Amino acid sequence: MSVDLVIRGISIPNVDLVVFDKDGTLIDVHVYWANMIRFRAEAIVSRLDLGSVERNGIMDAMGVEIVTGRIKPEGPVGIKKREVVLRAGVDYLISQGLSDRTELFEEVFQHVDKMSMEHLDDIILPLNGLAPLIGRLHDGGSRIAVATTDRSYRAATVMEYLGLNDKISLIAGADMVEKPKPDPEIIHLICQRLGVEPKKTVMVGDSSSDVKAGLNAGCLASIGVTSGLTPQDKLEELTPHVIPDISAIEVRF
Repeated sequence: MSVDLVIRGISIPNVDLVVFDKDGTLIDVHVYWANMIRFRAEAIVSRLDLGSVERNGIMDAMGVEIVTGRIKPEGPVGIKKREVVLRAGVDYLISQGLSDRTELFEEVFQHVDKMSMEHLDDIILPLNGLAPLIGRLHDGGSRIAVATTDRSYRAATVMEYLGLNDKISLIAGADMVEKPKPDPEIIHLICQRLGVEPKKTVMVGDSSSDVKAGLNAGCLASIGVTSGLTPQDKLEELTPHVIPDISAIEVRF
């Protein structure tokens, strides 16, 4: 069953599937990833008996602005794959004269994955309009999917925490594909598994890579939201459908 999406008075008709990015689109990217990076950096410096200078350096290298506590628009965290974020931290310590600690970083990343599950109240902040939009799409018969640079099981945990798992048909993380967004692989994977053509699919995301992924996949439309990392003017260079947050998406059926 198809729905129509209305964006600032412009109708996008006959939509069978809406694919959402997670961080910056459905939940606050800064709250989620700044805390995850802080957990990781604090565990690293604790195990290596380092101090606040190294902790801040690791956080900065991984993509957190120390003064504001916000994610850098260029990432790497929140934008690029986990392996790239991990390598950025390793390379920072190497630049400070330490030996390669890749194995330690991998161990700490896995530890924080588990530990952070006890702090979901601290790291997950749903963005404006999330529950009503998902409910409206579901009621209209549209399929709903999530395409994220996070790991699939972590994204599933977030959706479960928000009480949305029963309305989402598929959650695809970066661990399920070889090429990250803006490559269309993850959208093509979702469309294939759900049996929906890209031309009946709409991509919604807060970064240029999200919007480009939708365009590269041949989606009916890509919607950019400014609730995350990318300024409005940058998104408007890619798509005519730019909104402040997902509450501005109207669903008609």
